[in-house]
Parts: sequence; structure tokens; C-alpha cells
Amino acid sequence: MAEMNYLSPAIDSLPAAWRAVLDTPAIAARLADIDRVLSARAAAGVDIYPPRALLFNALRFASPEQVRVVILGQDPYHGAGEAMGLSFSVPPGVRIPPSLRNIYKEQQSDLGLTPPASGDLSHWAEQGVLLLNTSLSVEADQAGSHGKLGWQQVSDALIDVVNAANPGCVFLLWGKWAQSKAERIDGTRHCILSAAHPSPLSASRGFLGCRHFSQANQWLAAHGRGEIAWGGASGQLF
Repeated sequence: MAEMNYLSPAIDSLPAAWRAVLDTPAIAARLADIDRVLSARAAAGVDIYPPRALLFNALRFASPEQVRVVILGQDPYHGAGEAMGLSFSVPPGVRIPPSLRNIYKEQQSDLGLTPPASGDLSHWAEQGVLLLNTSLSVEADQAGSHGKLGWQQVSDALIDVVNAANPGCVFLLWGKWAQSKAERIDGTRHCILSAAHPSPLSASRGFLGCRHFSQANQWLAAHGRGEIAWGGASGQLF
């Protein structure tokens, strides 16, 4: 991979299988372009989220073949201290965002779990839940600001390697943006569950009541991949 200033520290710590994807010529060239923009924006004093060390945080927990569930987000939170490189997740102590509150509400309805006080979803990631945003960076207080930076080509390649290398996992596609990725997924090997986005603007139109958490566990158990402990880390595999 070409030497990069902004992205290299985050990439160098990733499992080899993910680094191999990022090192393919087309993706490496795209990342080099992204790196130049991020380096220039950071040098100009622009705050970029998540912190550079966490840009690829979603890939640190499990290799492509170990992923059991994929949850796709669109772009990181753009408020100070919110984004942590995991879709829908915020660090401990940060106010739980509205979409995640609805995710917890559905989890409670579906599985009878008490909503946690923290919005940190690291315990999901530790069990093989890939919490991937399709755009991996954003500028402070500017939602969608890096949506045309080229990240989608990168995230598509990451989805593709899970689709190809994984023995079978569950893709939870919430909202039209995530559902647009369904064509990249082999539905004969993987389970695809679609619903409205958990945002307060759309949650009542099909997300609340979707029962995706129990359905995901039923499919995983039936295919010998074990259930996700959605309410805690007791099902940690890695």
C-alpha cells in the first residue's frame, strides 16, 4: 500500500484479511486519494470524526470469515466525542442518540432486554457483529460531508469480502441506504433482513416490531454459528 499520512496508523493495526482488501490496487488508490483530502483538511484545522485511530475500528474485532452479523450505517456521528468507528455506537458516557434508543427499544420488545445505560456497542463487535458505516469519516457538525469522498468504494469492497469469504452470516439492512447494498449479497448463503431505519423519522414505519434480533439469532443457531448475546458480552467469541 502507498505510504499515507492520515490513514496508515489506523490501517496498520487491522487483521491481515482486511488489510489485504485495502491493499488491492483499486482500493489502495482510492484510499490514497481520501488520505490526501483528510490530511489537507486536518492541516487546515478541520475536526474530523471519528478520531483517526478509530477510522477502521469496525474491522478490528473479527476477520471477514468470523463475522456473524453485519449492521450497515450511513456515516459517522458528527458531534464532538460521539463517533467511535462503529455504526450506531457512541462511547460510554455519551448521550444515547435517538436511532440507538429505538434500536434498544426494539431489542427490549423483541428479546425482553432492559435497555442499557451506555450506547457503546463494542460488546456486539466483540461477538462478530460488523458495525460498518458506508462512509468512514465526517467533518464536525457537517452530516454527510464526506459522502462523496470515495469511501463508498472502500466499504463496498469490505462488504464484498464478507459476502465472498464468510460461510454465512446475517445482514441487517435498516433503511433505504443500507438496503441498496442487498444486490451485493448472496442470499443463498447469507440471511438478509430488511426494515425501515431506526431514526425517529421512520422507526414507526417498520423498524419497531421487526424482531430482527431474535430472527438473526434463530438463523445463526440453525446454521451452527451460535447466537449473539445482544444484551451483553457473555457470547464473546474472539
